[in-house]
Amino acid sequence: MTRRLERVNELIRTELSTLLARDAKDPRLGERVISVTEVNTSIDLRHARVFVSVLGTPEEQIQTLEVLRAAAGFFQHELGERLTLRRIPALSFLKDDALERGDRLLRLMREVAEGRGEPPQGRGAPGGPVVAPEE
Repeated sequence: MTRRLERVNELIRTELSTLLARDAKDPRLGERVISVTEVNTSIDLRHARVFVSVLGTPEEQIQTLEVLRAAAGFFQHELGERLTLRRIPALSFLKDDALERGDRLLRLMREVAEGRGEPPQGRGAPGGPVVAPEE
């Protein structure tokens, strides 16, 4: 990915985050916490995949994605007003489950760490059988 494309992705991500926080007035979104986690724009700047993370139940997440997809034209128009790009990409909103995967990974790591609270068993381990060195 080129440096320019990285800058465009970051610019779109920042502006969409601002739009969602301040200007999205759709009552179906309610007070949901929506985070734009990543934007991947095609090289020709015609399409952008927008990854969003939504806190809530799976039903609320699905509903929020449907609302965002329906409002993609609004967001594209607003980006056109705010950004000085020759072409504003068509937006595709996708669910980013990285936070859920990260939470699951942390829970698994916590379980493993708690499991290590028991004294280890085996040769030469503290609490295990004492083995005299061979001479």
